[in-house]
Amino acid sequence: MVSLDNINKAAQNLQGVSMHTPLQYNLQLSEEFGCNVYLKREDLQVVRSYKIRGAYNKISSLSDFEKQNGVVCASAGNHAQGVAYSCRKLNIKGTIFMPATTPSQKINQVKLFGKEHVDVMLVGDTFDDAYKAAVDFCNSKGAAFVHPFDDEKVISGQGTVAKEIVEDADFEIDFVLVPIGGGGLAAGCVSYLSQTNPKIKIIGVEPEGAPSMKTSIENGFNTELKEIDKFVDGAAVKKVGDKTFEICKQKLSDIVLVPEGKVCTTILNLYNQQAIVVEPAGALTVASLNYLKDTLKGKNVVCVVSGSNNDIMRTEEIRERSLLFEGLKHFFVIRFPQRAGALKEFVGNVLGPNDDIVHFEYMKKNNRENGPALVGLEIKDPKDLEALKKNLLASGFQYEYLNKNDNLLQFLI
Repeated sequence: MVSLDNINKAAQNLQGVSMHTPLQYNLQLSEEFGCNVYLKREDLQVVRSYKIRGAYNKISSLSDFEKQNGVVCASAGNHAQGVAYSCRKLNIKGTIFMPATTPSQKINQVKLFGKEHVDVMLVGDTFDDAYKAAVDFCNSKGAAFVHPFDDEKVISGQGTVAKEIVEDADFEIDFVLVPIGGGGLAAGCVSYLSQTNPKIKIIGVEPEGAPSMKTSIENGFNTELKEIDKFVDGAAVKKVGDKTFEICKQKLSDIVLVPEGKVCTTILNLYNQQAIVVEPAGALTVASLNYLKDTLKGKNVVCVVSGSNNDIMRTEEIRERSLLFEGLKHFFVIRFPQRAGALKEFVGNVLGPNDDIVHFEYMKKNNRENGPALVGLEIKDPKDLEALKKNLLASGFQYEYLNKNDNLLQFLI
């Protein structure tokens, strides 16, 4: 665990660099979940995430000799932006390794914040691929490595988020919900809160497709996952930090896993209902409220909204994942009789009054009697699905339902 003294020093170090972000009461979420919900708005930081705190605290602590040799980091995006901004602020050369799958919006932001002070290297498909390449480069050049989470200076910097929460809260905090990727933010927050107010329960939130911290705590050792869902890119790592694991396993009250589809629904709701733009990792804690509502009822709850670096080009994918998760979009392979009027019969006899065809594609004809078509349908209520299936059978349409076959669905759509 990092000390209070180190977190307080980090807070001093970050004055004039990171923003003291607001702690905002959210009426809509409070009414929906029957508790008092406050959002810690790290999405409003200068680099649009809390990562500036740890990155700057680490880089500014380097010796003059280390600064002359430059710094290296690996990041899925937000840490890279924090490092890039810090390099420009401190006039230091930085080399930043990012996965080739990183959204272009985040890559462009890194270049914008770092300008001529940073070089961006795109390597591999995951953070772990970029991390290995960064370490090799760092060793060959003798540059200082700025770890995105497994470093005491970085953890201390992230711990200033909790320090600000405590300073700003004019109420008794019951729960603080913190997103977990590599664990730097969670480790920093539990370090500060457990030493200042141990009554506060800290709950970590991970994406269901990348439960690296939860798996490690359950196994009793830091465990590397073989496969992860990379969608929540700011929190999708195969292995958390050794330091962050040791801190979190002792002090976290619980860890909640949130399906990626629920994250997508939360992103859309926050934007459409409250004009708050968040990235997938930034939506994790708010998305988790639905799974904690019985525990949190009547309590004072702080959700750390960790970042807003969302690429607008991902909007359609986010909407698609949300609709699939909510049971409002369904895909079928339907065998249509090869005769006139078959499609008209399908529309008239199978579809309900509120059902829409959103995808229709004839596939290769197998024989003269029927031909399969890939059909996507949007319905207004998940309960309408069973009536839709009954209508298909009653009208003599043979079909294959694809939503339960995730691999095939991703291949076809």
